[in-house]
Amino acid sequence: MQQIIPSEFTEGWWSAAERRPSPNHDLRPPHTVDMLVVHAISLPPGEYGSAAISALFCNTLDYGAHPYYSGLQGLKVSAHFLIERDGRLTQYVSVLHRAWHAGVSRFSGQNACNNRSIGVELEGCDDDPFTPAQYLSLGRLTAALFGQFPALSLARIVGHADIAPDRKTDPGPLFDWIGFRAAVAAARR
Repeated sequence: MQQIIPSEFTEGWWSAAERRPSPNHDLRPPHTVDMLVVHAISLPPGEYGSAAISALFCNTLDYGAHPYYSGLQGLKVSAHFLIERDGRLTQYVSVLHRAWHAGVSRFSGQNACNNRSIGVELEGCDDDPFTPAQYLSLGRLTAALFGQFPALSLARIVGHADIAPDRKTDPGPLFDWIGFRAAVAAARR
């Protein structure tokens, strides 16, 4: 049985995602999109289900709402997509633009991975397994991105730790790369 994956992108916005534009992006330099970077984020760390991640990406975070947030003041970050614990998908930046997710980064001899990548944040942390709903959503999203970016391949899907190993550990040791690849394969059938 073939699954129908919504793959309509209008000006880089995927029809299957809730749209919540972030100001934290800019024009993508003339590079081919050939990477997908998987991240993990929770705000505050280890806590799930708040609106804090969206607020951070949209520059509306109340820095006084939690002691941890004071260290985030002035930070301008975003990702193209966020997948919450229940699999809900939100898009913050058009895939035609450069989201600010990778920071100082290097992969396969190339610096500045934001220039050529799509950034996907999973609500989570290094110490908790991700949910089946997140893998299903990530698999569907990845299959749709393959349809938009022919240079993207499974070999160029990496974790944040792979491109910034001195600074980052996410998506962490509990991310199931084999299960994720199976979810992509199932979504492409």
